[in-house]
Amino acid sequence: MQVQSNGSTRQRVEWVDAAKGLCIIMVVMMHSTLGVELAAGREGFMHQVVAFARPFRMPDFFLISGLFLGLVIDRPWRRYLDRKVVHFAYFYVLWLTIQFAFKAPGMATEAGWGTALEAYLRAYVDPFGTLWFIYLLPVFFVFTRLVKRLPLWLVFLGAALLEALPVHTGSVIVDEFCGRYVFFFAGYAFAARFFAFAAWVRAHPGAFAGLALLWAPLHGFLVFTPVPESLAAWLQPEAGYSGATGGFSELPLVSLLLGLAGAMFIVGAAALLSPVRPMRWLTWLGGHSIVVYLAFFLPMATTRVLLLKTGIIADVGLVSLMVTLAGVAGPVVLYGLVQWTGYGRFLFERPAWARIERTGTGAQPARMAAG
Repeated sequence: MQVQSNGSTRQRVEWVDAAKGLCIIMVVMMHSTLGVELAAGREGFMHQVVAFARPFRMPDFFLISGLFLGLVIDRPWRRYLDRKVVHFAYFYVLWLTIQFAFKAPGMATEAGWGTALEAYLRAYVDPFGTLWFIYLLPVFFVFTRLVKRLPLWLVFLGAALLEALPVHTGSVIVDEFCGRYVFFFAGYAFAARFFAFAAWVRAHPGAFAGLALLWAPLHGFLVFTPVPESLAAWLQPEAGYSGATGGFSELPLVSLLLGLAGAMFIVGAAALLSPVRPMRWLTWLGGHSIVVYLAFFLPMATTRVLLLKTGIIADVGLVSLMVTLAGVAGPVVLYGLVQWTGYGRFLFERPAWARIERTGTGAQPARMAAG
């Protein structure tokens, strides 16, 4: 599959990394804001920001993860599984264990060590907490490899149908596969169009700005306008405190269209931001997005408890913003310390022993969708 567009390879990778940077910030923002609001028992101004981004936050992340799959999908199975399954399995098992090391004492105090151990073992079948994304990515990679000989339109329509169906089995893997695969497959199947769109945005920034000004209010209207009672039965069921608004954006087909439209906005914004020198931090962050994704839970939770317990900041929205900043910056600081000291590289680099492909001997750095 040809994904090249006008411009250098470095430029193309930079805008993809910038898009991943925007996505990981939105992911941390969502977990931080909803966690603070749940603990505080009230909402702040950040709730509206999270709700606005909800229709495209994860769709865009999955879409970006599928962009380069066409370049590697025909690799030998051993190498493909090493890069697309074992790679993510290593980081999932490692960080699942790290998270439980922090959370197990509290779980054991409430329900006993047997329950805590059962929850840990169950996480190998049903992904735990924030780690579900890197658990699901290998499923998408393998499934796409298995169906790659089928007509693209057939797979896309089937995936779109799954996204529209009110699937709510209680299994994270089944539910999220049905709800998210269409976006991952769109990134794989229509990669050339997304790269062409990014090139068009760079050539026509004014036109893109005009489209964005039309998109944003329409998107906001569909997110924040509650559906009438007659359509409420079509809303996707929500588990726990998810930040859903019950708006038109959560209806079948509408959610798919808003997910794709929002992803296009993120692609366009990233294409414009990535060449700007003051925004190089965003490109770097996106290139290391899995570092943030794996490690943000601890600085996020610590900052949330500290700010809410001490009451230093009274405004819930401001607390959510500070927790978000800590959730993004904390893993970056940890990564910097690991690189500086040389200790703990296994946290973000897959060692040679955790490989089934033996063509190299060095560690493989973490990437959200390593080639």
